[in-house]
Order: sequence, then structure tokens, then C-alpha cells
Amino acid sequence: MTGTAIISALAIWAAGWFVNARLANGAMAQSRVVKLAVPAIFGLTLLIMWELLVRMLEISPVILPPPTMIAERFANELPTLWADFEQTIIKGAMTGYIIGMLAAFAVAILADRSEFLTRGMLPVGSFMAALPIVGTAPIFVRWLGSDWQSKAAVVAVMVFFPILVNTVAGLRDTTAMQRDLMRPYGAGYWPTLFKLRLPAAMPFIFNGLKIATTLALIGAIVAEFFGSPTVGMGFRISTSVGQLALDMVWAEIVVAALAGSAFYGLMAWIEGRVTFWHPSQRR
Repeated sequence: MTGTAIISALAIWAAGWFVNARLANGAMAQSRVVKLAVPAIFGLTLLIMWELLVRMLEISPVILPPPTMIAERFANELPTLWADFEQTIIKGAMTGYIIGMLAAFAVAILADRSEFLTRGMLPVGSFMAALPIVGTAPIFVRWLGSDWQSKAAVVAVMVFFPILVNTVAGLRDTTAMQRDLMRPYGAGYWPTLFKLRLPAAMPFIFNGLKIATTLALIGAIVAEFFGSPTVGMGFRISTSVGQLALDMVWAEIVVAALAGSAFYGLMAWIEGRVTFWHPSQRR
């Protein structure tokens, strides 16, 4: 049975590889349909192999549930998954992301006007960004309680320093010659900031914003492991593991993956519209 399962899985992999190779090297390789079809076929191939191996090798759902079981649980638990999504992503991650982003922008402008703050904040920012969330999350849960406010605080701290460091680096990216060209027009600090330095810093800023999208979701979910009301993605994952309901754990992972991909994709889309002039956006 084991040999049959492995051979069947390899045959499915070979079939998916063959179809993708034909599409990627065909005449329509650069079309939008093919560009979407290739990763979709790759993902479908992995799901079929997963289902086949779990079923044929009779792996216990407690260890690894098949995709069909996860999909069934996902469909049956939509109200619960939505409540967890609202608690963790909308209230915790998004609120903390916005607070951390606005605070980082404000501190970056202050640091830009003060060499003392610039030299002091960047090393501190690098140090704080390296702190593990498992060390800071229990502190905020203790201070602010187990509801979404403590998760928003954890997220705000996690996203603050990457955005700050990238924004400060971006504001310093303009050359002395570019700044000198603004002086004949009588441009002071603020006109130069908004008309020259901020536009030039946008690629750096969006780099920090995209990094922060992943950190926001990780921070909100992991923080719920240290204290949460009876709702939330981190709470659901931890309790479902204790109940050996691995299909529910995977359903929450699917929700987190979809939310993270959509959030990152939104930031990348906005970046493409704002920094269309940058070489990285040219096709």
C-alpha cells in the first residue's frame, strides 16, 4: 500500500509538472490567464497529493487531516471563523497596524529634523525589532487585559520599528544636489519634505509597510496564546490543538493565509499606483 501510494503521488506530480511546463513554455506563456493558471495548477497538484497520501497511508486525522476534511470543517464553521477573523484581524491586527504606522511616520519626521534622534532611534529600532514576541506579548496582556486592545498594542510595537527604520532611510535617500535645486524656489523644510523627499522615500516606506503586514498578523495571533476571551484565531488554534481537532486548526490557518495574502497584495497594489515611476515597478 505504501509503495502504491508513493507511485500514485509521483504520477500526479509528474502530470502537474508536465501541464505547467507546457503552459509556461507555450505561445500564451505571457498571458494573464496562463500566469494565474500555473500557480493554481501547482497548488491543486499539492492538494491532490496530500489527499491521496493521507487516505492511502491511513494517516490519523489527529496527525494530519486530509484537505477534504479541512474544507468540510471550514464550511461548517464559517460563523465561528468569521468571529475569530473579526476579533484577531480586524480589531487586533488592523487597529495595531494603523496605530504603529502613524506613530512611526510621526517619529520618523521628528528624527529627520534632529540628528540626535536619528542616531539614537535607529539602533534602538533595530534592537526592538529583534525582540521575540513571546517575550513582549505577555507583558501587554498583563497591562491591558486579555481582550483585543492588548493584541493591538503588541502589533503596534511590532510594526512600529520596521516602518520607522525604512521611513528614516527613505527620507535620507535624496541627494544634496536634489535638495539644492529646491532652494531657488524658496522651498523650506515642509515644501521640500512633501514635494521631494516623501515621494522619493515611498519605495522605502512601502517596503516597511509590506514587511509590517506579515508581522501584524503574526503578532495578533501569537499574542492570543497568552490570554484571550473565548474568541480569536490564536485562542481557537490553541484550544483546538488541546481537543485534537486538527481540522479546525488547519481551517484557521487557511483563514490566516488568505487574510495575510490579501493584506500584502493590497499594499503591493497601492505601492504600484504610488511608485509607478520607480524602476522596480517597470515591466
